[in-house]
Amino acid sequence: MSEKVKVGRIQEINGPIVTVELAGLRNGEQVRIGEIGLVGEVIALDGPRALVQAYESTEGVRPGEPVRGLGHPLAVELGPGLLGSIFDGVQRPLATIFSQSGDSIPRGLDIPSLDRGKRWAFTPNDALELGTTIAGGSILGTVQETGAIEHRILVPPLLSGELTELAPAGEYALDDAIGRLRTPDGQTHKLFLYHRWPVRTARPYLRRDHAVEPLITGQRILDTFFPLLKGGKAAVPGPFGAGKTVVQQQVARWSNADIVIYVGCGERGNELVDVLETFPELHDPYTGRRMMERTLLVANTSNMPVVAREASIYVGVTLAEYFRDQGYDVVMLADSTSRWAEALREVAGRLGEMPVEEGYPAYLASRLAAFYERAGRVKTLAEKTGSVSLIGAVSPPGGDFSEPVTSHTKEIIQTFWALSKELADARHYPAIDWTSSFSAHVSSAARWWAENIDPAWEAKRAEALKLLARDAELARIVNLVGPEALSSAQRWELEAAALVKEGVLQQSALDAVDTFASPQKQFLLLDLILTIYEKGADLVQIGVPVQELVGLPLLARARRLKQVYGSEQITDLQAFMDEIRAEFDRIRLEYAKFQEHAAT
Repeated sequence: MSEKVKVGRIQEINGPIVTVELAGLRNGEQVRIGEIGLVGEVIALDGPRALVQAYESTEGVRPGEPVRGLGHPLAVELGPGLLGSIFDGVQRPLATIFSQSGDSIPRGLDIPSLDRGKRWAFTPNDALELGTTIAGGSILGTVQETGAIEHRILVPPLLSGELTELAPAGEYALDDAIGRLRTPDGQTHKLFLYHRWPVRTARPYLRRDHAVEPLITGQRILDTFFPLLKGGKAAVPGPFGAGKTVVQQQVARWSNADIVIYVGCGERGNELVDVLETFPELHDPYTGRRMMERTLLVANTSNMPVVAREASIYVGVTLAEYFRDQGYDVVMLADSTSRWAEALREVAGRLGEMPVEEGYPAYLASRLAAFYERAGRVKTLAEKTGSVSLIGAVSPPGGDFSEPVTSHTKEIIQTFWALSKELADARHYPAIDWTSSFSAHVSSAARWWAENIDPAWEAKRAEALKLLARDAELARIVNLVGPEALSSAQRWELEAAALVKEGVLQQSALDAVDTFASPQKQFLLLDLILTIYEKGADLVQIGVPVQELVGLPLLARARRLKQVYGSEQITDLQAFMDEIRAEFDRIRLEYAKFQEHAAT
């Protein structure tokens, strides 16, 4: 913050856009507006006059009231106390606000994002010696923030020099200096357990690495058919009621990331309340502890100020980059980028900028690309490997995937999980359309599956997708001329495709057994269904009536396997494979005897 606070006056107010006269402001600088002290951000300069977008309602504020420049852009506080917290769109802690003022957020509130009164047990990094030169991003020590996560205290990225002092092990508050660093120009800087970083600036790293490991979500249609790598970027587009929020919540709960950041950006309040009430009650399947010990939430509902909604996405991704810099794999879920884009459109309209596609500003595509580009797997400044995986929900009006936000997002991301209203109406969940979805990570994921699960994964996946594509073709024929026009082999293909859809693709988030499927279970279920198809196709080819195969009790059992056996019951699933082979061998033998008897 600057030493001398700049003070000016309000000239004009137009909704959240405030014209002020204050010389010396910079673009992006934060200001306090009016007697009440609303927070705002400079978005345009014209000599001594500046346009400021307020993060809060400007109702009751009048021209002539004072404006104070704060000397820094919108920034977040990064340090112990983030995990388990719930913030609003500009990183104000909602629990603290509730304790002070109840259910409503008073305007002009000025409280720190992180608790200044709490003391943390700091353990210094034994590898650091006084007098050595340390660079930005170096690890000063650790704090056990939660039972599940060790918080690594970092030197601010842009600061480097000689370490002249490092505090011994002990308990320290955030405002207590834990070290001192002398820069090459002779200035001494205090080091704290936390530091600030501007949200619209990506945090630096040494280099970007190739993503190599899939983000395992426990959802079969995602992991097996359209995988996302750690450090990748994905989109979940779909119309209202198709299940975007449930898909994101399943990923948040079951993904094998170290840290989960959920950003509710402009969604309905009742949906966010459900998230805020559900997450603190969840148990972490990987650590056995509370899920919130490695989760933080950013809540910005649709009735909150529009510009705070636009900022919330950047707040979330900056928090994600901070944990990435500590060497963690982070998954950030943004629900939804459409509401964020609508905020851009509203602000651009108030600024009088030229609208283009459907009223969105011309820079929509570049802003989307810049946001998603902050995903990736990197080598951090501390020589650790960390990743940020970005998953953004998109809410196209009327389910029209050709609208600007969806079409631009589709060009940027690498994994596309398209939700279908027709599947949702048919109670097929998750309602991800396998014909419209895609993943650019299949070949990379195949190497991981081959090394850890089974080398046949890629071939089995391709076979299942081919069967589903064939099912779509045959369904059109049935709709035109009826099922009688199909051959026995084609009828068996339809039955096999139905088995894939019901036995593999469908997965209930509310089923205690089936809500999560390990990679081993996912592969075995797919292998079982395809084995049934292949064995049955061989029998149909030698003349076994397809009606006899369709009526087998084995098929009904195969549909229910996912709900009968959990991920730890792999041997039971393997035993069912033996039953499949035995049953089809029995039918083959009986048919051979029947033919032999008929021939005599």
